[in-house]
Amino acid sequence: MDVPARFLILLLLVGGVACAPQKTKDDEIASVKINVPAFNSDSAYFFVERQVKFGPRVPNSKPHRDAAAFLINRLKSYGAVVVEQDFQAFTFDHQQLKLKNIIASFFPEATKRIVLAAHWDTRPFADKDDKNKNASLDGANDGASGVGVLLEIARVLSVSEAPRVGIDIILFDGEDWGEREGMSAVELPNGQESWWCLGSQYWANNKHKKGYSAQYGILLDMVGAKRSQFYREEVSLQFAAKTVEKVWDTAAQLGYSDYFVKQNVGAITDDHVFINQLAKIPMIDIVPYKAGIGFFGDYHHTAKDNLDLISKETLAAVGNTLLHVLYYEE
Repeated sequence: MDVPARFLILLLLVGGVACAPQKTKDDEIASVKINVPAFNSDSAYFFVERQVKFGPRVPNSKPHRDAAAFLINRLKSYGAVVVEQDFQAFTFDHQQLKLKNIIASFFPEATKRIVLAAHWDTRPFADKDDKNKNASLDGANDGASGVGVLLEIARVLSVSEAPRVGIDIILFDGEDWGEREGMSAVELPNGQESWWCLGSQYWANNKHKKGYSAQYGILLDMVGAKRSQFYREEVSLQFAAKTVEKVWDTAAQLGYSDYFVKQNVGAITDDHVFINQLAKIPMIDIVPYKAGIGFFGDYHHTAKDNLDLISKETLAAVGNTLLHVLYYEE
């Protein structure tokens, strides 16, 4: 008996629906258009330049105090809830430092939080310099560049639609006094893990908010030099491999693979070590590495660390990547 044509059409339609590929949740997420605000590299450069103009931000100095006031006032002007965490610490050369961590919270009502961090102090001596190992440093890249990127992100957050996560910007103090190059070991005070990274050690043991935690953290250290490349650092991979993958994949999607190189390298002592180990927050470090030389570059802890190093293109690569990571976070 002949099957009515309309019945055949119905069968074909049902079969077509049954055979059509089913959309997964990942497909649906990928199809959602997120409006990521633009990162302004001119603005980020201005923030780097403004810090350098204060002079070396060495703890216990007037430029250090002036820079702190600028950072606090600027973050408050962007609507952040700002906490000043004052503390004291001793150095390997028996100096007592008055230090200040600066914590700026955006969207404090959000329960899921991401930490973005950098250090804002400068090293008190240029012990890697060929000419004058006691010279003062501008710290344009080593300190000011990471802070400049984070100030621009703070500015963007203040004028844009909120992402789906809360963001805490932490500017650590006392990261870079450390020890002198080539010196013999000096015994540490009780309860102190290193002469380096004094601010992150203090914050990890004395968080600005009781019970505070975050989904993950991203540390920026020396992220503004021309032709910088950021390899995947060992401690970051050990504690926060998923975040490393997320950041480097995002950079690749944005066309920044020349900056964010998908190769693994060794470990470095930086603020993220103490956030991982003591604060128990998985944090990665975006820090420059050059094949054949290692971390930092030949300007590290020398008088060459000045504004001539700083590239708006490098600042843009880092800042745009971070904004896309934040806004695509659920």
